[in-house]
Amino acid sequence: MKKHLIHFLLVAVLSICSAAAFAQTTVKGQLVDSETGEPLVGAAVMVEGTSQGTVTDIDGYFKQGVAQGGTLVFKYVGFKDLKKKITQKGASVDLGVIKMDPDAVMLADVTITSSVAVARKTPVAVSTVDPVYIEEKLGTQEFPEILKSTPGVYATKQGGGYGDSKLNMRGFKTENIAVMINGVPMNDMEWGGVYWSNWAGLSDVTRSMQTQRGLGASKVSAPSVGGSLNIITRSADAKKGGSVSYGIGNDGYNKIAFTVSTGLSDKGWALTLLGAKTWGDGYIQGTDFEAYNWFVNITKRFNDNHQLSFTAFAAPQWHNQRNSKDGLTIEGWQTVANKYMNGDKAYKYNPSYGFGRNGQRKVSAHNVYNKPQLSLNHLWQINQKSSLSTALYASIGRGYGYAGQGLTSADRNNWYGSSYGTLNTTFRKDDGTFAYDEIYDLNETSENGSIMAMSKSKNYHNWYGLLSTYTTKFGENFDFYGGVDFRYYKGVHTNELVDLYGGEYYIDSSSRANVLPAYNKAAAAGDAFVNQKLKVGDVVYRDYDGFTMSEGVFGQLEYNQDKLSAFASGAVSNTTYWRYDRFYYDAEHAKSKKVSFIGWNIKGGLNYNITENHNVFGNIGYISRAPFFSQGAFLNSTTSNATNPDAVNEKIFSAELGYGFRSRFLTANLNVYHTKWMDKTMSKGIEVVDDNKVFIDRVSLNLSGVAAIHQGIELDFVAKPLHWLDITGMFSIGNWRWDSTAKGYFYDSTSQPVASWSGKTGIVHASGIQAEDHASMTVILDKTKVGDSAQTTAALGADVKVSKDFKVGANCNFFGRLYADWTFSASDILPNATKVYETPWRVPSAWTLDLDARYTFNIGNVKATLSGNIYNVLDQEYITDALDGANHDWKTAYGIFYGFGRTFNVRLKVNF
Repeated sequence: MKKHLIHFLLVAVLSICSAAAFAQTTVKGQLVDSETGEPLVGAAVMVEGTSQGTVTDIDGYFKQGVAQGGTLVFKYVGFKDLKKKITQKGASVDLGVIKMDPDAVMLADVTITSSVAVARKTPVAVSTVDPVYIEEKLGTQEFPEILKSTPGVYATKQGGGYGDSKLNMRGFKTENIAVMINGVPMNDMEWGGVYWSNWAGLSDVTRSMQTQRGLGASKVSAPSVGGSLNIITRSADAKKGGSVSYGIGNDGYNKIAFTVSTGLSDKGWALTLLGAKTWGDGYIQGTDFEAYNWFVNITKRFNDNHQLSFTAFAAPQWHNQRNSKDGLTIEGWQTVANKYMNGDKAYKYNPSYGFGRNGQRKVSAHNVYNKPQLSLNHLWQINQKSSLSTALYASIGRGYGYAGQGLTSADRNNWYGSSYGTLNTTFRKDDGTFAYDEIYDLNETSENGSIMAMSKSKNYHNWYGLLSTYTTKFGENFDFYGGVDFRYYKGVHTNELVDLYGGEYYIDSSSRANVLPAYNKAAAAGDAFVNQKLKVGDVVYRDYDGFTMSEGVFGQLEYNQDKLSAFASGAVSNTTYWRYDRFYYDAEHAKSKKVSFIGWNIKGGLNYNITENHNVFGNIGYISRAPFFSQGAFLNSTTSNATNPDAVNEKIFSAELGYGFRSRFLTANLNVYHTKWMDKTMSKGIEVVDDNKVFIDRVSLNLSGVAAIHQGIELDFVAKPLHWLDITGMFSIGNWRWDSTAKGYFYDSTSQPVASWSGKTGIVHASGIQAEDHASMTVILDKTKVGDSAQTTAALGADVKVSKDFKVGANCNFFGRLYADWTFSASDILPNATKVYETPWRVPSAWTLDLDARYTFNIGNVKATLSGNIYNVLDQEYITDALDGANHDWKTAYGIFYGFGRTFNVRLKVNF
């Protein structure tokens, strides 16, 4: 069936391409703000009574086919709806400039819109994705992949599990990209990253999605390094009606969803609801999943000055994964994995997928999480010039992932399907599946309880915040934004035994041996404490709370007059971290000292509209940002209260110049940027084992003073040579490299300074931190290429409106100059040594082709849309992720994951 469905979609797409365009009246025009004359970007242009429509481009222009005598409806957040009946005759009608009036209440929504950039006004590099594009292109892709045609963006599926994708921008990883939903920051408060599986359902309720690369114009007190992503959801502007949909795809993919909205009633109430369920087997072997998502927005407009809006959404899910450590070498994929896949693609192989007793399917990587996000927004239009928007928000996260435990280092590593790219054969069936049943056999015959056991790595959090923004106008040309940004976060991190795999108990000696009696009186019991017999539900390895509190203020002054617009902004924040540890410390010593960092930033920019077609802009800024809780403020945030004596603020200098061209037929942007990243803290570690491979402890190298340079050129364009044809494209080339000589000191898992270590002597402690006998290491990263993100990307796409009901699209993406992510091996980390790191292995370039098509038709009195996508149509094999090996070449590179082969989906959506 899969083959026939793919053939059907291909034939349908090709048939659509060959059809003649449907003759109809094409209406065009430009939407602008009636007060400022600025173009309205991304405004909805709908044919009344149908689901047909488009959005305005970055200059406010639009083209839309409409039957003679039909009516166009114009909608834009913060503006009153507008209707235009088309009475003119002819194949083409030009409505000219259409002025939309601001809505007094909606203008107060500055918490959301103040972080949105405006073309030919805000001097930053920006790309905006509208909901129509998301609906047409996303399909079964991961949410970040909708941005893969954006300059400077690199998105992959990593191990291939549901929601396990990553997003890099200008060479910076997710922890250095500010991800916001309705202007509210979403990055993890301890390490800065984002788990996309928590937001998998956001695409269904996204009103717009904007990336600002570089410094950006986002008004929060703690800015990003690489850029920002602001996802704006539906609210009171959602039109009355709803939809139901059902989609299917490759590998048992299914999705059902509904949306309903009341629109804004005469009494000022608006309600929007969404619910969806997604499930499937997963493209990668053994990565089945089940996910739900729900969304609710209740808005009450009291009068022309006050509006209250409550928004809540969540995406509870569970999914089986391919462990991040299960990427093989190229040789491993081509030989070992290929041997086990029985003619299917080798890179779909999951080394940790197998069966337990009674044929029960198992994986050692399993994730369960639910992270509801609640926010209450009050919008107050104080007068014609001033407004205040305040958002109170909360996030309550509950969930866990599997974490294998073992008596020795080798036992623990046996939970992984591979080690440094080599397939683990200790528990391996002849058909290549992982032999979980043999772990039961091992544990049942052991005289020391379970040799291997499984734990839940539980990560709960309670997160509360306040973001309030005041805006006012001075005279005719000045606008001021100012506000406060407060955040409080508590993360609870515990590992609990969940499965003893046939054993009667488990002894966590490798962790408990590192509990010091000086900090935990229980450890004074010696062997009785270390060798305590633990049961299901007992804690192993870690049990601590991580706290983060941040207070900040920010302000921005904007100047706008005729062709010139400029801004200057600044912010100051205070970030405080502390821990409370119940495993390595007793109650007397459980709470660490608090460590605080004052961060600040200053930035400015200018845009000049030379003519109606040409504009230039530039921005410059400097950021001093607090280090993260993890791998920053603490030497080992998982097992120790010891703070990092070398932790200082990261510093970032950035400058950018850009040029824009706008006409009725072509929109293009060109920009160059330079970013210097300084004083980054980094931690790299190895396991120390004795001569019998029994785990002793983990030694970490705490590096400080790491620096990098990210610079490049970006181009993107949209061409409309014909009313039925849109051509999009982009090209981005970067020069991202590490640029530092960094020094670091060695510490054990309890943050004690280390002098030396070996399999015979174990760990020898130094006399003090940074004392003469404290082992150190110098790492030279001089012009070493930054890995993990393609430094050259390009895209070319075409969308054809074959008729008023048919639309087809094709998108080609290229990525090259992808370097393996640099890492250390055990042989690299040596006490009192110098390591000169070479440029990592360069991954072969690749390109992919995607197709999409949609057909709109009537079912009775309602509109329906049948749509489909085929990704990687030519079934290209290409590498998306890799870790650098000892020889910096393809033979020693490991942790390699390939992109997905050809995949597809079909969806039927009925609007009412």
